[in-house]
Amino acid sequence: MNETQLEPSRSPQESALTGVVVLDLGQVYAGPYCTHLLRALGATVIKIEPFGGEPIRWRSSGATSGQAFLMLNAGKHGVRLDLKKPQGNKLFLDLVQQADVVVENFAPGVMDRLGIGWDVLHAVKPTVVLASGRAYGNHPAAEGMRGMDVTVQAMSGVVTTTGFPDDAPVKAGPAVVDFAAGSHLTSAVLAALLQRERTGVGQHVEVAMQDAIVPTLTSNIAGLLEADGDFPERTGNRHGGLAVCPYNIYPVTDGWLAILCLRPKHWTDLCRVMGREDLADDPALATPAGRVLKMDDVDAAVTAWTAGLSKDQAFRLLQEADVPAAPVRSLAEVIHDPVLRDRGMITEIGEGDRACTVLGSPLQMGNSPTLPATPAPLLGENTDDVLRALLDLSPSEIERLREDNVI
Repeated sequence: MNETQLEPSRSPQESALTGVVVLDLGQVYAGPYCTHLLRALGATVIKIEPFGGEPIRWRSSGATSGQAFLMLNAGKHGVRLDLKKPQGNKLFLDLVQQADVVVENFAPGVMDRLGIGWDVLHAVKPTVVLASGRAYGNHPAAEGMRGMDVTVQAMSGVVTTTGFPDDAPVKAGPAVVDFAAGSHLTSAVLAALLQRERTGVGQHVEVAMQDAIVPTLTSNIAGLLEADGDFPERTGNRHGGLAVCPYNIYPVTDGWLAILCLRPKHWTDLCRVMGREDLADDPALATPAGRVLKMDDVDAAVTAWTAGLSKDQAFRLLQEADVPAAPVRSLAEVIHDPVLRDRGMITEIGEGDRACTVLGSPLQMGNSPTLPATPAPLLGENTDDVLRALLDLSPSEIERLREDNVI
C-alpha cells in the first residue's frame, strides 16, 4: 500500500487497527457508523459508492453532501464504482484481495445478486471478514421485509413504549436503532478479526437491527413480566419498568430537570434538600416499591419544590447533595458542550468549502489512540489513489475504466 496516500497519519503509539483495510459499502447510518468507529481505531476505510453516491448524500445537493454524511464519513477514502458492470465487479473483487474487512448493510440478497456475496468473497480471500447489517436477520418469517430505523423501532417495541400512557405512541427522537446496530456490528468485526488471528480464517458476521435494539427495552420488558401482563406500555418520562421513583422530568422556572433516586440515600438526601424530612421519615416511602405505589404523590412533592427554582439553582443543590440529576438541554447547548468538545466527540475540521462539523469516537483507547478525522470525501475523490495504491493500476488503465463508466 502507498502509505503517503492511503494510510492514516502515524502517531508515536500505533492505533489498534493500523494496517487493517476496510471496504465500506455501508449506507445511511448503521453501516457508515460501524466503519466510522473502525476508522477512528486506525483502520484505512475505503468508502465505495455507486455513481449517484450513497443515499444519505441525496439529503443535500447531490454529491456535495449534507451534514449527516460529513459527520459519519470523515477520514474515509472515497471511491466511485459501478458494481453492476462486470469490470466493476472484478475491480471490487481485486480490492477484496487487498482488504481485511467488507462492511455492508444492503437489503437481503443484494450482495448475492451483485455477485459479491459471502461465498464469492470467501473464495477470493479466505481471510476476509464480511460484516452485514440487516433489519431483522436471516429468518424465514422476515423474508422480504425491508427495514429502516423507524420501521424497526415500530416492529421492536420502541415506538409503543415511547410517549405518554394516554397519548399516541411516538418514535424515539434519535435514530437509536441504526446506531445501536452500527455499534454492535463494530463489536462483531473486532471479534472476527481476533478470531482470524487465532484460526487464520475470516468469517461472515451479521447484526440484525431488531436484535440490537431489543436489549434497550430491558426495563420495560421486566416491568411487563413482573406485572404478569398488566402493565402500561408507555410510561412517559417515568421509569420504563415503573420500578424507580422519583424518576421523571420535572419543571423548573426556565425549563426542565431530570431527577432520579436509585439508592435509599438518594431519596433521603433529596428529601433533605427539599426540606421535606417528613417524607424521608414516612415508612410507606422507605422502599422503591413503596414510592412506586405512591408515585403521583412523590412526583407532586418533587414538582412543588422544583417549580420554584431555576434550572441552575435546582441542579446545583442536587449536585451538592449527590442526587442524580441533569438539566434538559437544547441541541444547540449539546453541540457546544465543553466536555464533548474537549473529548473530541464534536469538532470542526477542514478549511474553506471543506470545513464541517464531525463526530469523534466514544472509544477511548489509552495505549492505542484514536485517529483525528479529515473531511469526508467527495464522491469518488480518492478513486485514482486507491486503485494505484492497492491494485498498482497505471494512469492509462484508470483512464480506460473511467471512459467505460466503471469508475
